[in-house]
Amino acid sequence: MPADIYVPSMMKIGGGSIQQLPQILSELGVIRPFIIADPIMAELGVTDKLKTMMAEQQIHADVFSNVMPEPDDRSIIGAVEQVTRANADCLIAIGGGSAIDSAKAIALLASHGGHIRDYKVPYVIHQQSMPLIAIPTTAGTGSECTRVTVISDSESAEKMLCMGPGLMPKVAIIDYELTLTVPFRVAADTGIDALTHAIEAWVSKKANPYSDQQAIAAMRMISANLIDACTDADNRAAKEAMMLGASLAGIAFSNASVALVHGMSRPLGVHFHVPHGMSNAMLLPAITEFSLAGASQRYADCARHMGLANVDDDDASCHAALVTFLKKVNDTLHVPSMSEFGIAKGEYDDKLALMAKQALASGSPANNPLVPDENAMIELYKQVYR
Repeated sequence: MPADIYVPSMMKIGGGSIQQLPQILSELGVIRPFIIADPIMAELGVTDKLKTMMAEQQIHADVFSNVMPEPDDRSIIGAVEQVTRANADCLIAIGGGSAIDSAKAIALLASHGGHIRDYKVPYVIHQQSMPLIAIPTTAGTGSECTRVTVISDSESAEKMLCMGPGLMPKVAIIDYELTLTVPFRVAADTGIDALTHAIEAWVSKKANPYSDQQAIAAMRMISANLIDACTDADNRAAKEAMMLGASLAGIAFSNASVALVHGMSRPLGVHFHVPHGMSNAMLLPAITEFSLAGASQRYADCARHMGLANVDDDDASCHAALVTFLKKVNDTLHVPSMSEFGIAKGEYDDKLALMAKQALASGSPANNPLVPDENAMIELYKQVYR
């Protein structure tokens, strides 16, 4: 079956590649760039460094640095207004997935108007907006290489999934040196997010030969380097491998889609403010174990590609090795339980039916090898709380 493949028009990869930003702007003919950044990027002086770098080429850039974690529709309105007033002809997003996701939505609304809920799935965004240069500072979301953004609806508490080729960044600058000072917790959560992307892209019902190759490469790189990259701040080789692996995982899931883990993860973020990567980590071992029967060979091949099992090991042994590894990752990287995170059991139970409805409505669970109905999903939510 034919598959449509989308990637950024240009990717700059390697340590120090951020220094090529002025040259990229020149090649694109950009004269009024606008920076969208995480607050920490402003606090650390990163946005000022970008402005200085561009000023040396007589390019001025305004900055919006009030991006919120797990962005909602209200958080981007001010940026859309500022970008419009500045008559910007390009956005530069620097930070984690929230900054890049926000910039995608800001570019869309500044270019075409409307409200972000007008563009949520099943709508497909084909409109081309002002070009976006995405510069990730975490090795995790892969948003720099995806045609996806997730923005919460402040009225309905729904995490709206928006998709389409119009959201693909024009340029991705993948400079692992930007991750060298990322705190342990952020590195762990975003790293497990990237691993989840790779696995779900591989087992997704929408997987294709192209996405498979990206997913295989991502699984190999991430599984071999995730723990070292988080626990050894000086391990540049592991951090470089994680940065590239996360981008490859982004390409994989953008062209194959995510599945049940992501579908169930989003409501946890909305209702209990669990960071996205952490909620994926909380879910990944149990949801993988639930899904094994739906794609026995695919999950066994995950273990084989990740070096957790030998080529001639039977599927059951591979499944056990995979689930054991995912639990080990969570233990080693101190992923908290729901109660340790501070989610009260009573409040959690009250939201079970709503979360199951919202997860199913997102569409991602339909891509899973084994698709639970609403009642089965409620039971899975109960299981992961324990």
